Amino acid sequence: MAAVASLSFSALSQCSDRKSIISSTRNLAYNSEGLRLRTSFSCNNGGVRASSSSSRMVIHCMSDAPTVADTKLNFLKAYKRPIPSVYNTVLQELIVQQHLIKYKKSYRYDPVFALGFVTVFDQLMDGYPSDEDREAIFQAYIKALNEDPEQYRIDAQKLEEWARAQTSSSLVEFPSREGEIEGTLKDIAERAASKGSFSYSRFFAVGLFRLLELANATEPTILEKLCAALNIDKRSVDRDLDVYRNLLSKLVQAKELLKEYVAREKKKREERVENQKANEAVTK
Repeated sequence: MAAVASLSFSALSQCSDRKSIISSTRNLAYNSEGLRLRTSFSCNNGGVRASSSSSRMVIHCMSDAPTVADTKLNFLKAYKRPIPSVYNTVLQELIVQQHLIKYKKSYRYDPVFALGFVTVFDQLMDGYPSDEDREAIFQAYIKALNEDPEQYRIDAQKLEEWARAQTSSSLVEFPSREGEIEGTLKDIAERAASKGSFSYSRFFAVGLFRLLELANATEPTILEKLCAALNIDKRSVDRDLDVYRNLLSKLVQAKELLKEYVAREKKKREERVENQKANEAVTK
């Protein structure tokens, strides 16, 4: 990644391959351990255990942990209205992947992860026909994962406000400073260093990017310094941000295609109504 600035939301390339949208979304929430191709579940009373290969990952979950089907069903029960396919396809993929993240043994909620998810969700749902429905979908999605949507929003807002007040230098100097957000970042760095109590994901990478964007930290070295301060592998972050950029660019095009389709259908309906009125006038 040449520079953080190259990932700006306003500089998205165009792509019309709908299958690539789904593929990119499937990759978005995978963690750095490389979940790929096929996942199967089996439950026992012995805790959580995962074994993986290049083509298969078997997750042994605690007997009281919900299944992917449970999580998806909870979402559908909480939000019963139809969702346009360009949004719903991606949402269904994301909720499956976030379920896998949530019920990993090493998962622990943190505000940077929340900021990343909120950023992804808001970008995905940008342009949704109803603001009220968009927020209802957000609430249903997070609650389906047995988490608190209000906490996600509040923590994301706190991080955004903090980042806007930072410079490129102060952003990476959090270890030597005091404050609520600084304390949160220090806790993440400590857990990431210990490996066992930190679960990296691409939502976390997007959260880091959002911090850089809001602080106007466009120098490529800043991301490297921030990753080092947080004990995060920069190569993983670079790769995951590329996936995110790719997903957003395809969503932009997909939404444009949907908008064009809706406009065409509206025009056809109007023409049918006009023709019907003209025919009725002739027969009178």
